[in-house]
Amino acid sequence: MEEKFRPVSYSVTRVSELMIPAYANFGGKIHGGMLLSLMDKVAYACASKHAGHYCVTVSVDHVDFLEPVNVGEMVSMYASVNYVGKSSLIVGIRVEAENFRGGTMKHTNTSFFTMVAKDDDGKPTIVPGLILETKEDLKRFLEAMKRKELKAHYREELRKARLSIMQEDIDTLLKNERCKVTMI
Repeated sequence: MEEKFRPVSYSVTRVSELMIPAYANFGGKIHGGMLLSLMDKVAYACASKHAGHYCVTVSVDHVDFLEPVNVGEMVSMYASVNYVGKSSLIVGIRVEAENFRGGTMKHTNTSFFTMVAKDDDGKPTIVPGLILETKEDLKRFLEAMKRKELKAHYREELRKARLSIMQEDIDTLLKNERCKVTMI
């Protein structure tokens, strides 16, 4: 069977939504969780279109809220498949908020969602390869490869740290921290 490929442009997805008062926190800004929910939806749409299958979120990398989003702003999320593995896809998402009254646009978030395609039985299934059509597509693919490598390194370092914490003197580890141990 010949391997299938789709270009990045095939599944580029944009979703926009007006931010209403029901989405606001007590400070009058839009809840970060609301933005994450919208980002998850656009990641699903983008990944599912590329894969041709139902996709689930398996991880979200590095969510920084760079600017607050206000009630009345139009939030637009731009998603593209940046990388594909065998059954996984990394979707990059850029979030912008437009203030109609001020005529301004601000970049509020960038994040990367790892999605896995599922077949009708709920098992991971092979996704089409990715055709890189532009220098930007290539740059994003290479950056995603590097993020995957760094993520694997981080997981291994964290595993080692957990083992060493169990063997080190707790008083020494916590000497300059703002905590008090009261357990017996």
